[in-house]
Amino acid sequence: MKKKIMIVDDNLDVLSLVKKGIERLTDEYELIGVDSGKKCFELLNKNHTPDLILLDIMMPETNGWDVLARLRSNKSWEKIPVIFLTAKTDDFSKGFGILTSAGYITKPFKLEDLNNRIEEFFERGHING
Repeated sequence: MKKKIMIVDDNLDVLSLVKKGIERLTDEYELIGVDSGKKCFELLNKNHTPDLILLDIMMPETNGWDVLARLRSNKSWEKIPVIFLTAKTDDFSKGFGILTSAGYITKPFKLEDLNNRIEEFFERGHING
Protein backbone atom coordinates (compact mmCIF):
# COMPACT_ATOMS: atom_id res chain seq x y z
CA MET A 1 0.00 0.00 0.00
CA LYS A 2 1.30 3.44 -0.94
CA LYS A 3 2.19 5.90 1.80
CA LYS A 4 0.03 9.04 1.69
CA ILE A 5 1.79 12.39 1.78
CA MET A 6 -0.13 15.65 2.07
CA ILE A 7 1.67 18.74 0.79
CA VAL A 8 0.36 21.98 2.31
CA ASP A 9 1.67 25.10 0.56
CA ASP A 10 -0.09 28.24 -0.65
CA ASN A 11 2.24 28.45 -3.67
CA LEU A 12 0.62 26.44 -6.45
CA ASP A 13 3.94 26.21 -8.31
CA VAL A 14 5.57 24.54 -5.31
CA LEU A 15 2.61 22.16 -4.93
CA SER A 16 2.85 21.15 -8.58
CA LEU A 17 6.64 20.89 -8.54
CA VAL A 18 6.73 18.67 -5.46
CA LYS A 19 3.80 16.48 -6.51
CA LYS A 20 4.87 15.93 -10.12
CA GLY A 21 8.55 15.80 -9.27
CA ILE A 22 8.22 13.13 -6.59
CA GLU A 23 5.81 11.17 -8.81
CA ARG A 24 8.49 11.14 -11.56
CA LEU A 25 11.09 9.83 -9.11
CA THR A 26 9.00 7.11 -7.46
CA ASP A 27 5.56 5.54 -7.45
CA GLU A 28 5.75 4.65 -3.76
CA TYR A 29 3.64 7.58 -2.55
CA GLU A 30 0.16 8.95 -3.01
CA LEU A 31 0.65 12.72 -3.03
CA ILE A 32 -2.18 15.09 -2.15
CA GLY A 33 -1.65 18.82 -2.54
CA VAL A 34 -3.66 21.50 -0.76
CA ASP A 35 -3.05 25.24 -0.84
CA SER A 36 -4.07 26.21 2.70
CA GLY A 37 -4.30 25.07 6.28
CA LYS A 38 -8.07 25.29 5.97
CA LYS A 39 -8.12 22.75 3.13
CA CYS A 40 -5.73 20.53 5.07
CA PHE A 41 -8.22 20.35 7.93
CA GLU A 42 -11.16 19.87 5.57
CA LEU A 43 -9.50 16.70 4.26
CA LEU A 44 -8.51 15.55 7.74
CA ASN A 45 -12.09 16.01 8.89
CA LYS A 46 -13.17 13.71 6.04
CA ASN A 47 -10.79 11.03 7.37
CA HIS A 48 -8.17 11.59 4.68
CA THR A 49 -5.32 11.02 7.12
CA PRO A 50 -1.86 11.04 5.54
CA ASP A 51 1.21 9.16 6.73
CA LEU A 52 3.20 12.41 6.48
CA ILE A 53 2.51 16.12 5.98
CA LEU A 54 4.97 18.41 4.18
CA LEU A 55 4.04 21.82 5.58
CA ASP A 56 4.95 25.34 4.54
CA ILE A 57 5.23 27.89 7.33
CA MET A 58 4.52 31.19 5.57
CA MET A 59 0.92 30.95 4.41
CA PRO A 60 -1.92 33.48 4.61
CA GLU A 61 -4.79 33.00 7.04
CA THR A 62 -3.40 29.96 8.88
CA ASN A 63 0.38 29.69 8.95
CA GLY A 64 2.30 26.46 9.36
CA TRP A 65 2.97 27.01 13.07
CA ASP A 66 -0.79 27.29 13.67
CA VAL A 67 -1.50 24.22 11.55
CA LEU A 68 1.02 22.22 13.57
CA ALA A 69 -0.43 23.45 16.88
CA ARG A 70 -3.94 22.47 15.79
CA LEU A 71 -2.73 19.05 14.65
CA ARG A 72 -1.03 18.43 17.99
CA SER A 73 -4.10 19.51 19.98
CA ASN A 74 -6.39 16.98 18.28
CA LYS A 75 -6.29 13.34 19.45
CA SER A 76 -7.08 12.07 15.93
CA TRP A 77 -4.24 14.01 14.28
CA GLU A 78 -1.62 14.51 16.98
CA LYS A 79 0.59 11.65 15.80
CA ILE A 80 0.68 12.63 12.09
CA PRO A 81 4.34 13.39 11.36
CA VAL A 82 5.08 16.81 9.91
CA ILE A 83 8.12 17.90 7.97
CA PHE A 84 8.36 21.63 7.42
CA LEU A 85 9.14 22.57 3.81
CA THR A 86 9.75 26.29 4.00
CA ALA A 87 11.70 29.34 2.87
CA LYS A 88 12.19 30.42 6.51
CA THR A 89 15.90 30.04 7.18
CA ASP A 90 16.34 32.13 10.33
CA ASP A 91 17.88 30.35 13.31
CA PHE A 92 14.78 30.62 15.52
CA SER A 93 12.40 29.15 12.92
CA LYS A 94 14.79 26.38 11.99
CA GLY A 95 15.53 25.49 15.63
CA PHE A 96 11.90 25.61 16.70
CA GLY A 97 10.86 23.69 13.59
CA ILE A 98 13.38 20.92 14.24
CA LEU A 99 12.24 20.62 17.87
CA THR A 100 8.53 20.48 17.08
CA SER A 101 8.43 18.38 13.92
CA ALA A 102 9.88 15.34 12.18
CA GLY A 103 12.14 17.53 10.06
CA TYR A 104 12.88 20.90 8.52
CA ILE A 105 13.75 21.33 4.85
CA THR A 106 14.49 24.76 3.43
CA LYS A 107 13.57 26.09 0.02
CA PRO A 108 15.03 26.02 -2.51
CA PHE A 109 15.64 22.29 -2.54
CA LYS A 110 16.45 19.60 -5.09
CA LEU A 111 13.65 17.12 -5.71
CA GLU A 112 16.07 14.21 -5.43
CA ASP A 113 17.17 15.45 -2.01
CA LEU A 114 13.57 15.90 -0.87
CA ASN A 115 12.68 12.41 -2.05
CA ASN A 116 15.74 10.96 -0.30
CA ARG A 117 14.79 12.67 2.95
CA ILE A 118 11.21 11.40 2.69
CA GLU A 119 12.49 7.87 2.08
CA GLU A 120 14.85 8.23 5.04
CA PHE A 121 11.95 9.39 7.20
CA PHE A 122 9.85 6.34 6.34
CA GLU A 123 12.80 3.97 6.75
CA ARG A 124 13.99 5.35 10.08
CA GLY A 125 10.94 7.16 11.37
CA HIS A 126 12.74 10.50 11.46
CA ILE A 127 15.10 12.81 9.62
CA ASN A 128 17.52 15.47 10.70
CA GLY A 129 16.82 19.15 10.23
